[in-house]
Amino acid sequence: MSDRVTAGLPDELGAVDQLLHRGEANPRTRSGIMVIEIFDRAPDWQRYRATYESASRRITRLRQKVVMPTLPTTAPRWVIDPDFNLDFHVRRLRAPEPGTLREVLDIAEVALQSPLDISRPLWSATLVEGLAGGRAAHIVHLSHAIVDGVGGVEMFASIYDIEPEPGPKPVLPLPIPQDLSSIELMREGLWRLPASVAGGVASLLGETAGVVRGALGNPVRTVTGAVGYLASGARVMRPAAPHSALLARRSLSSRTEAIDIRLADLHRAAGAAGGSINDAYLAGLCGALRRYHEAMGMPVGTLPLAVPVNLRSEDDPAGGNRFVGLNLAAPIGTADPARRIGRIRNQMIKRREEVALDITGAVAPVVSLLPDVLLESMAGSVVVSDVQASNVPVYPGDTYIAGVKVLRQYAVGPLPGVAMMAVLVSRGGYCTITTRYDRASITDPELFADCLRAGFDEVLELAGDPIPRCRPASFDPEPDVTADPSGDASIPSRPEPSAEVRS
Repeated sequence: MSDRVTAGLPDELGAVDQLLHRGEANPRTRSGIMVIEIFDRAPDWQRYRATYESASRRITRLRQKVVMPTLPTTAPRWVIDPDFNLDFHVRRLRAPEPGTLREVLDIAEVALQSPLDISRPLWSATLVEGLAGGRAAHIVHLSHAIVDGVGGVEMFASIYDIEPEPGPKPVLPLPIPQDLSSIELMREGLWRLPASVAGGVASLLGETAGVVRGALGNPVRTVTGAVGYLASGARVMRPAAPHSALLARRSLSSRTEAIDIRLADLHRAAGAAGGSINDAYLAGLCGALRRYHEAMGMPVGTLPLAVPVNLRSEDDPAGGNRFVGLNLAAPIGTADPARRIGRIRNQMIKRREEVALDITGAVAPVVSLLPDVLLESMAGSVVVSDVQASNVPVYPGDTYIAGVKVLRQYAVGPLPGVAMMAVLVSRGGYCTITTRYDRASITDPELFADCLRAGFDEVLELAGDPIPRCRPASFDPEPDVTADPSGDASIPSRPEPSAEVRS
């Protein structure tokens, strides 16, 4: 078995990966993934750089670029970049004063709003030094075409150590570079085109024959199944609730806000309402959005919320994208957090049963062939949610990079036409919840930050005494986030909950 993490990955981009790669050129469809990790101290620069030198030999995607054929005669291909330059991808900078997490998040925003160089491997790792309390951070930015969130956890696991000073690791040889131009790839596709067409026709005829035999054998079931699939596809693709007028505007400016919660506290709160951690997370986000809408004088009962669901099996390779989105009518107007959890859970169970759940993957091969101008015009019309919310479990224990401990991890997601992307990461006993939003939709950052904490505190109160609290994300490794017995919480005062708004 090869020691290379991506040895089993296909060289060709799948249809969904192609769409994500092509979207990198347009700021409205850009889908970069970003991870921010807080270190207990600054690592030695040469050791940090050597970590990625080793990683780029083990995780070959870090040395591969995408070659697009001049004409779409074949799929784009991952090739080992013959001009790979580690110093282009691994960088360092010093944070501006006062060196808090706010400055790190603002640095990350500039990177996410900037395109990745599609002529090179699609990633960067930036060490941020000079943070308060002697801390440091790093920001890992990569294209969604490389991997989705869950696959990324598996792919990048080899970067981390489980102790600060592990033993020496074997040095893998350099991957063999590949010179392949867009014209050469197009020519390869032309040479293989007759065989590909013949194989495709044979496969289509075989599938058609099978469908015909099935239809003749049981025509009622065949027609019913086709009608049911189309009806399911319509439910999957259309918005689950009316869009929020408050969150309607889009711009090219965004901001990120984050909070920390102990994982055990969120688990207790979820269990008290008969839900999962994911249900409690979505309920907290709904509570934050309810408070913000009410404070802005535009309360709503529901709004469309998309939740990516992992489709990976144990046999799937680490790279690429294997997820679908479940469209929910987020119960924004439900003030009671337990009822909110119940409504979310019922919808999640029902939506998972849709037979056309992966209809996006089914149509992606056709959509990926459309010219850029048509893809761009379609991008706005196919977005069916105001908010997307993802949940990525990472590593349960302590992890280290270049001898320094990772205290927290924050995941900052893309904004593919939505007003907000929220990501929960559970790691080392903590949950971090990061919300990145369009400034044209969320126009009062301080108010939203208060609403975000208050919305999750509503849910945490279900955990019982002592009542836990979330807190603004910071560098503090072990904060006191329980409520004061006198009634003064360890966070700023929050808006009072109002009566439930019915949809």
